[in-house]
Amino acid sequence: MTSSTSSATRTEKDSIGSKEIPADVYYGIQTLRAVENYPISGMRAHPTLIRAFGMVKQASAEANKSLGLVDEKRVNAIIQAAKEVQEGKWDKEFVVDVFQAGAGVSFHMNSNEVIANRAAEILGGKLGDYSVVHPNDHVNYGQSTNDVFPTGMRLATLLELEKLYSVLDSLVSALEKKGKEFHDILKSGRTHMQDAVPMRLGQEFAAYAGAIRRAKDAIRAASESLRELGLGGSAVGTGINTHPDYREKAIAELARISKQKLIPVDDMRYAMQSNFAMASVSSSLRNLASEVIRISNDLRLLSSGPNTGFAEINLPALQPGSSIMPGKINPVMPELAAMVSFQVIGNDVAVALAAQAGQLELNVMMPTMAYSVMQSITILTNMLRQFTDRCISGLTANKNRCDFYVQATVSLATALNPYIGYAKAAEIAKEAVATGRSIIEIAREKKLLSEKEINDILDPVRMTEPMRPLDAAAKREEVKSK
Repeated sequence: MTSSTSSATRTEKDSIGSKEIPADVYYGIQTLRAVENYPISGMRAHPTLIRAFGMVKQASAEANKSLGLVDEKRVNAIIQAAKEVQEGKWDKEFVVDVFQAGAGVSFHMNSNEVIANRAAEILGGKLGDYSVVHPNDHVNYGQSTNDVFPTGMRLATLLELEKLYSVLDSLVSALEKKGKEFHDILKSGRTHMQDAVPMRLGQEFAAYAGAIRRAKDAIRAASESLRELGLGGSAVGTGINTHPDYREKAIAELARISKQKLIPVDDMRYAMQSNFAMASVSSSLRNLASEVIRISNDLRLLSSGPNTGFAEINLPALQPGSSIMPGKINPVMPELAAMVSFQVIGNDVAVALAAQAGQLELNVMMPTMAYSVMQSITILTNMLRQFTDRCISGLTANKNRCDFYVQATVSLATALNPYIGYAKAAEIAKEAVATGRSIIEIAREKKLLSEKEINDILDPVRMTEPMRPLDAAAKREEVKSK
């Protein structure tokens, strides 16, 4: 079921002329022209895009069959061939580069030719004998690249996102678990990369979980617009050469086959002109990537050291970190997370440029959109799975280092504000920085508060959640009178 290296050929003809094609391949002359025209990246269509096109071709054939538009013998063979495409049996026959002619005509014809040749074979015909099953007249009946490619692209994105959602759920769960595990570990917060008031390490990780959860929700919300399909719009969204009932039937079949909620768009011209849906999903993936970069940078800071950095957490040791420095271990998973996320952000730039580059009735930049969005989803899914399993789930807290920093932060003085006022608290903080002495020690020396009040007010645990000040107003008046 794969392309051969045999020297035998067959002759095929199109509107431009004739060409010799390897005798046993399932693609045809238009595919071969694309291969010769676009030797750009060596990268081929995403497997999920191939599956989605198989689904679209099956759904269209089912609709044409029910409407009596293609004879039953041919259409049944087309349906069988399209199902085999969905099963991945013919992936190696999809040979067009991801960077190709505008609108995805080349990839679409690759799909039509593979299905036509396989259907002809099912019916006892020879590869390349399009009198048995024709790529345009039978497989593509009532269709155009201009409605099929955006439909297949949207469906493939929906299908691939399902894999990402489950990985994001696992990441959120792992972060929430660390939030609970580290609930009682106090540390110094930091703002502007400077000491801030105490917080719990668990609060930090719970916040990371909340960010990823919201990013996932935003992706899911953006993906809803992908469910509106313009299949049946044909060349310019008017439905030329389609049966009046084809559109509804084909999309209903596609929903059944894909197990996705899919609906006809209210304006087929919009679905052909605009790729707002793809751009929205891409931007939501970019936002997820930005959150991942932020969190990965935090993990690199919090684990920095071990002796000259923060060293508040310990990341799993996965591999030696230096070819020259013995014993060095690097934060490889956060580094990976950042690099993959950079690529996702770059892909979004490509999608944004492509989305605005359409003219009049068609945006022809869809192939680069499809490639960019599908790659972003795939690399995020694969990276976040590794990031969760090989980094988040195995990281531990360095409680002693966290305890040291929570006592050392000069921002403990913030808790004194309600009792002695901002100005006096600032003086204590400045003295602590200048002398290296603790806030508690200086507050005790100045006798502005009783020992019990000092212990209560400057209790770091008390500072990590909202709590009513201890008669702060009355105490401030008392201090002023001294």
